[in-house]
Amino acid sequence: MKNSSHPSPAKASTEDPRFAQAVQAYEQALKAMQAQKFDRAKPLFDKVIASGPKELVDRALVHLNICNQQLSRVQNIFANCEEHYDYAVSLMNMGDYVGAREHLELILKEDPKLDFVWYGLSVLDCLTGRAQESLQHLGEAIRLNPGNRLQARNDSDFRNMADDPRFTELIYPEGTV
Repeated sequence: MKNSSHPSPAKASTEDPRFAQAVQAYEQALKAMQAQKFDRAKPLFDKVIASGPKELVDRALVHLNICNQQLSRVQNIFANCEEHYDYAVSLMNMGDYVGAREHLELILKEDPKLDFVWYGLSVLDCLTGRAQESLQHLGEAIRLNPGNRLQARNDSDFRNMADDPRFTELIYPEGTV
């Protein structure tokens, strides 16, 4: 006869909120990894490893190792930030806006002072109809390098913004018209 005062291990693990959180983080990490979003999957696997049950920790360690390998491979593909930026622009030109955004944001994580990357992100935002973000990113590009103001005036990629007074104010501040 079974002692009814002690829950079975399976029942206890499903009722444990930490176990449920670890499973949820593990599932989210797997989805991110399957979508090749290794930078998103990595912290989720780390969370599982830090607080999850042993059976999930072992699996998460294997997947984390794969994420680390993939991330280091991507970083080693490009000799420098400029080469990485050129790749992101090529993705943008091919219409892979999601991939281009991921690479531009990855470059900015490494070095947020690269004005040309902010400029590229601004162009991408403009092309994808994100006017507010485009203006913010262009403003940062101009702050870091005022020469971007002149470039934006002559850049056909900003034609969608040509009639936006906020864009005009940004590229023609008072006294420069």
